[in-house]
Amino acid sequence: MSWGKYTTTISLLTFLLSVFFLFTKGLNLGVDFTGGTVMEVGYAHPADINRVRGALVKLGMPDVSVQNFGTSRDVLIRLPARSDITSAMLSETVITALRQADETAEVRRVEFVGPQVGKELVENGALALLIVSLGIIAYLAMRFEWKFGVSGIIANLHDVVIILGFFAFFQWEFSLTVLAAILAILGYSVNESVVVFDRIRENFRKMRKASVSQVIDNAITRTMSRTIITHGSTQMVVISMLVFGGEALHYFALALTIGILFGIYSSVLVASPLLMLLGVSREDIVKPEKKEEPEALP
Repeated sequence: MSWGKYTTTISLLTFLLSVFFLFTKGLNLGVDFTGGTVMEVGYAHPADINRVRGALVKLGMPDVSVQNFGTSRDVLIRLPARSDITSAMLSETVITALRQADETAEVRRVEFVGPQVGKELVENGALALLIVSLGIIAYLAMRFEWKFGVSGIIANLHDVVIILGFFAFFQWEFSLTVLAAILAILGYSVNESVVVFDRIRENFRKMRKASVSQVIDNAITRTMSRTIITHGSTQMVVISMLVFGGEALHYFALALTIGILFGIYSSVLVASPLLMLLGVSREDIVKPEKKEEPEALP
């Protein structure tokens, strides 16, 4: 906790930078949110993604998303909505160009996502984040004490805003899978916070002569091995998805990677110092026993 002032200052600066990029650059919303056309195309042989993307770039579609879907023979194409052409004509133009590049190209599925549906997804996604956040506050406040709930939700929202800041700064595509990763990180991060908070509560009952900083330091030290093993093994799986999962899982795994790293940091070096700033004390956990007054003599 002697580093608490420095870590909270770094977190505050990182948080403010993320908010700045969100307001100035904004998120690069995918077709799921902005509307557009989704096409699934099958080939008789493993598809050449670069060749498919090149054929679409020649049509004047540089912002198209092309990725393998399921197998190496299936390709998923996401086309942003355009005002100068209908979705039906757009899909016909695309499949014609793909068949000219490769005669085995075959359309398996075509779906259109309207702008109104995309707007509803944005609103529902924001509502989901709000409901999850309120649920975390209520859970921590009931299980521990309101100071734990406030520090826990600030630390968790710190993780979410920083992930969004990365996506805004680098203009990575923000899709429904990334939103799912962010919701997963909220639950993952609060789990780590609960583990530390539970040990802090236990220490307040056992270490009656220790100061608040000593109690929190001891709790963090005693949970350190569990943190390293749990987060290390989880991060190995996520990095495997990031490296070998292909474009379909790239941004999903990337959001999880950032979230797990900052989740460890925030649970230890953000949530705990915030507890001290909020003035947590032993009396918040262990209520003092009321002394019974002696009965008056008749």
